[in-house]
Amino acid sequence: MSIRLRLTLLYSAIVALTLIVFAALLYVTVRQVTMSTVKDTLKADSARVQANTLEVVANGFVVRTDKFTAKTTYFQLRDREGQISGASKDAYGQHAPMGNAGMATLESGKPAFEVVSLPDSQERLLVYSVPFRPNGETIGVLQTARSLQDQDQALATLRRLLTLGTVIATLVAFGIGWLLAGAALRPINRITQTARAIGADRDFERRVAHGGPHDEVGRLATTFNAMLAQLGGAYSQVEDALRAQRRFVADASHELRTPLTSIRGNLALLRRDPPISEADRAAVLADTEEESERMSRLVHDLLQLARVDAGRPLARVTLGLGTLIDEVCRQARGIAPDRNIECDDAGSLSVLGDRDALKQVLLILLDNALKFTPRSASIRVGAVDTSDTVAIAVSDTGPGIDPAALPHIFERFYRGDAARSGTGTGLGLAIARQLVNAQGGSLEVVSHVGDGTVFTVTLPRASHPSVAEPAHPHMAGTVTPQG
Repeated sequence: MSIRLRLTLLYSAIVALTLIVFAALLYVTVRQVTMSTVKDTLKADSARVQANTLEVVANGFVVRTDKFTAKTTYFQLRDREGQISGASKDAYGQHAPMGNAGMATLESGKPAFEVVSLPDSQERLLVYSVPFRPNGETIGVLQTARSLQDQDQALATLRRLLTLGTVIATLVAFGIGWLLAGAALRPINRITQTARAIGADRDFERRVAHGGPHDEVGRLATTFNAMLAQLGGAYSQVEDALRAQRRFVADASHELRTPLTSIRGNLALLRRDPPISEADRAAVLADTEEESERMSRLVHDLLQLARVDAGRPLARVTLGLGTLIDEVCRQARGIAPDRNIECDDAGSLSVLGDRDALKQVLLILLDNALKFTPRSASIRVGAVDTSDTVAIAVSDTGPGIDPAALPHIFERFYRGDAARSGTGTGLGLAIARQLVNAQGGSLEVVSHVGDGTVFTVTLPRASHPSVAEPAHPHMAGTVTPQG
């Protein structure tokens, strides 16, 4: 059963119940008012009968009938034994039965009303019994009666009209309720159709058009549009993630295929018969070892990216930059003792971040500077307090980066710069940016051809300076080339 039908039935039931209660109250009220009017009339008639009685002869009486001419009212006199001793000439030719009220009047002497039916007819009479005292002495009971036929017919007509009116009003209410429910639910139907169309077309840019008041339906449309906006954003993110994943898998497959192809070719050379010369054999083994190391670095970097993409939580603790920068520079000088690497004193500057992740980022940036700048170029690492943040800069005086390649250097496997076509995997800067972002910071680059390059890591500044930190033993060692 649809909501529209349920609402219509509920509305119709409420209207029908209201009409039934109203009709019942109206019918009872009319019946009581009518009966009260008849009773008042009978009391007045009974009083006139007693006032106009001329005499009582034996058990009979004489009444001045010119004072009493109502054709629908008649009276009769019963003695103490309940026998009829007189009746008006307007009687119907038969006597009204002596009911319980009349007997009670004989016994108690108190007036009473009762409704009786004529013996040979279904016509009802309202009988008013009152003690009869023409000379101050009770000689019997005077019963004044009035036919209720007109009242019964009027009430029957009223019942039919009320019943018919209730049925017609209920049917009309059903039709009106059906139309009103349809109009009220029309915006919801539009929302349903829009949702169905969006689901079929996956068009999350589409919105529900609602120009009505800001009622329940209006709030539903607004909420639905807000949900569509969120779904659209989530769907776009999922699509971007899927595209990035497909691109990543394709790039990784391409990068892994090259060393694997080289290794397979070298193995085929080693299995040649007759065997190759010792010099060629040594060259093939060296090339195989180099390609294996390259593939190992690539797998390591892919795993590192996978951990970052998986949202692995990073620590956000207070780090003293002085000790960390000195440690990074010492390791860089150990791997390249002939290069000019200058490290500024960071003093008591502190940031909020993960020590291992930040150290890896700085090592990646230093490795890039060592790899892509000539030996005559100088490399500098320094930190500057910028109010709420601290900027850590790794700069060089090398040839710089081509402006066309600059927007893409943080992309995975990007090979736009010829200088980046060496032994690197093309993942180092992508890993660095991901690690910095995971710490709530940012990694930016500024480069000018011929003037060098500056990579800047910006992290939140710690509220309180930290004490000097000892170097982490497990982080000591050489710089791992990242590309």
